[in-house]
Amino acid sequence: MSDPAAVDSVPVPARTADRAGPVSLRSLLRPHRRALAAAGALALVGAAATLAQPLLVRRVITAIERDQPLAGTVVLLVTALVAAAVLSGVQNYVLQRTGEAVVLDTRTLLVRRLLRLPVAELDRRRTGDLISRVGADTTLLRAVVTSGLVDVASGVVIAGGALVAMAVVDGVLLGVTVVAVGVGFSGALVITRRVRAASLAAQTAVGTMTAGVERALSGVRTIRAARAEDRESAAVTGHALDAFRVGIRLARLQAVLGPLASVSVQGAFLAVLGVGGARVAAGAMTVADLIAFVLLLFLLVRPLAFGIAALTAVQTGLGALTRIGEVLALPEEAAGDRAAGSVPFPVGEPLDVVLHDVHFAYPTDDGPPVPVLRGAGFTAPAGCRTALVGPSGAGKSTVLALIERFYDVDAGRVCVGGRDVRSLDRGQLRGRMSYVEQDAPALAGTLRDNLRLGAPEATDADLLAALSSVNLTELVTRGPAGLDTQVGDDGILLSGGQRQRLAIARALLSRPALLLLDEPTASLDARNEQALAQAVAAIGPGTTVLVVAHRLSTVVDADRIVVLDQGVAVAVGTHDELVAGSPLYRDLATRQLLV
Repeated sequence: MSDPAAVDSVPVPARTADRAGPVSLRSLLRPHRRALAAAGALALVGAAATLAQPLLVRRVITAIERDQPLAGTVVLLVTALVAAAVLSGVQNYVLQRTGEAVVLDTRTLLVRRLLRLPVAELDRRRTGDLISRVGADTTLLRAVVTSGLVDVASGVVIAGGALVAMAVVDGVLLGVTVVAVGVGFSGALVITRRVRAASLAAQTAVGTMTAGVERALSGVRTIRAARAEDRESAAVTGHALDAFRVGIRLARLQAVLGPLASVSVQGAFLAVLGVGGARVAAGAMTVADLIAFVLLLFLLVRPLAFGIAALTAVQTGLGALTRIGEVLALPEEAAGDRAAGSVPFPVGEPLDVVLHDVHFAYPTDDGPPVPVLRGAGFTAPAGCRTALVGPSGAGKSTVLALIERFYDVDAGRVCVGGRDVRSLDRGQLRGRMSYVEQDAPALAGTLRDNLRLGAPEATDADLLAALSSVNLTELVTRGPAGLDTQVGDDGILLSGGQRQRLAIARALLSRPALLLLDEPTASLDARNEQALAQAVAAIGPGTTVLVVAHRLSTVVDADRIVVLDQGVAVAVGTHDELVAGSPLYRDLATRQLLV
């Protein structure tokens, strides 16, 4: 196996791996080629010192038989022993360090890609499986470096040198050795080729199990409230059993390798001792020659056995690389941004939002797309507050997602500041907007971490002012940690209303020109709702606010209200105008909008 990287590569688009080319062992190892070359050089020198030892032992025995001086030969033998040991230790450190660096690089590359995948792609994939690729799969690449490629290369050198030395010592015994060793190791190589497929299946099963665990832990309160612990535990156990069965299949393959290699080695030694003893008795070779040959045989079969193990590690790593490559092969969200000749996003001017006959359907894996917007069109004037209302499933949240370019329209146009968002750089577009999601997530960490997510340069005074604007000062003053107060995973240490207000404070910190709010008052009481309204009003008249509203108080204060129904804007106006002229809005206002 001269170049496993060249044989097993996973093709990836040009943008993958920061334009590093195909994701293969070669591309992952390329940044570390100097360290690997150093390890290879150490392996070659160490191989030479190892190969010299049987020949020096032969000289020692011959000198004893002939009553010749031994001192010089013994010194050389001890030097070779010590040199081989020292070189092996240094080589092992270099390989371990390089293996860790390869894992770090791959994890960094994967995380960078995962955070830049299109939202639609993330919607189709399970979070736990993606986490498994970053954790467990990348770990398997370490063995490729530490006990894989260099061991194969150094094993080839030692085995080749041993064969040459064996030929010099006794050609007949060399023939016996090649036959005995060749049969067993040929069978081992056949099994090794099947390890990669089994390893890939095992890693996929572990990824599915991890996804099941992640699902259960993320919804543990709901599961317990529904008394569904046993059912969920059984489901995860089922995934674990699948991983167990695949792991057993892989273990069977690996278990056969040991006996095959052992039988081959033992058979070779027995054959060499039997035939060699007969040749010594017949005077065809000396005892020193036989002992040297047996030592050379040990040097031959040891690297061959290690080579089989190393090939197994390489095949396992290539199975992991296949799963890693599946993610790295996906294009980043930024791909295709800003067509040739497009103008940069305007800075420092009011932003309006206009939808022109927008059609959009959510893609599905196992069926036709699900249509949501069917020709929606309306205008949200710059500097005004526009509310989106309508029945559930009318497309209100989807409108905000299209403005953020989490998805692109199937037909029609979404324009911000007079420009089609598809012609604008995503980074610049989002840099002028702030978006508060319906679920108002809080990231694990501190209050400071959450607030600075979109405004990393904000001072502590800015953070405190933002918290005060949404009536959240008590989070800072209730304990000694202040802004370093932990919020827990998914903000579990905060109430729903506190998480929502924290998300709004985070959005206000960046002083957006366009503020998108998806049901911002859903978890707020009247007092905090009033504080939110004042905070939004305080960000300035130059900010356009587009809010998905489920509360009548939020709707009444809006400058303009857009009524969506079945993916179409069926009415636009003020609260009074719509109460008088829109039966659907009148029904929403009297029956469905919360007071």
